[in-house]
Amino acid sequence: MELIYLEFDFKVTPTEIGRDILIAELGYAGFESFVETDEGVTAYIQQKDWNENLLDEVEILTNTAFDIQYTQKEIEQVNWNEEWEKNFEPILVDNRCSVRAPFHPKPDVEFDIVIEPKMSFGTGHHETTHMMIQHILNNEWNCKKVLDMGCGTAVLAILAEMKGAKPIDAIDIDNWCYLNSIENAERNHCKHITVYEGDATLLNGKSYDTIIANINRNILLNDMTTYAACLKPGGELYLSGFYTEDLEIIKAECNKHKLQFVDNLKRNNWVAAKFIKFEP
Repeated sequence: MELIYLEFDFKVTPTEIGRDILIAELGYAGFESFVETDEGVTAYIQQKDWNENLLDEVEILTNTAFDIQYTQKEIEQVNWNEEWEKNFEPILVDNRCSVRAPFHPKPDVEFDIVIEPKMSFGTGHHETTHMMIQHILNNEWNCKKVLDMGCGTAVLAILAEMKGAKPIDAIDIDNWCYLNSIENAERNHCKHITVYEGDATLLNGKSYDTIIANINRNILLNDMTTYAACLKPGGELYLSGFYTEDLEIIKAECNKHKLQFVDNLKRNNWVAAKFIKFEP
């Protein structure tokens, strides 16, 4: 059966920071692919996944700090792999970790991750993924049991294994992300990553030394009780997917669950924060 897609052409002012936020929120709402333009972004979603209330979940559209206009149209079937290959560029984080596609030349770096993201979120181009990669690079992971919650492409789980973590659970609610994470883990010869399709309900009875959750503010707040219950005393929690102005809200919720703020990274208007669970 031929897939029918809707194309949304967003014009965003101010463009650079607004476009990044918009792409992240559209991805969470169910949009599958994005092409950045000079004026904003063109986004695609399957017609079967669209409903007239879907954009109500995209908070930036009602944020008075941005002026966002859009048009939409139905399009013919698209070769997504071809579109992705035309627009995906390799990235380098702190001159230590590269995230690239199989057709990019291999760089001389400590950690070389090869992925085929296709329609999955988490290539390292977005600020949140970039900062989470930095957190993994700058902290100890050897022999730690790790959870990558909302794994997207599994790039964070893959890097954690490269730094010695094992075993690793990678979870995403999206079926495409689930399948893509399995493919990417295999492509990078990972032996200790198990990928699951689902949400935080899968964590009942689980226990981890370290948890990575790069999702969004509302889901993080909703699932914090579960993360805290799964995290061993002294364990580390890395959170991203929220804006600078949301950090105090995240800190307050973490504090309720004996999760102590350590530090955070900032990139444009995004934050990636580290917490440690109080010892009993």
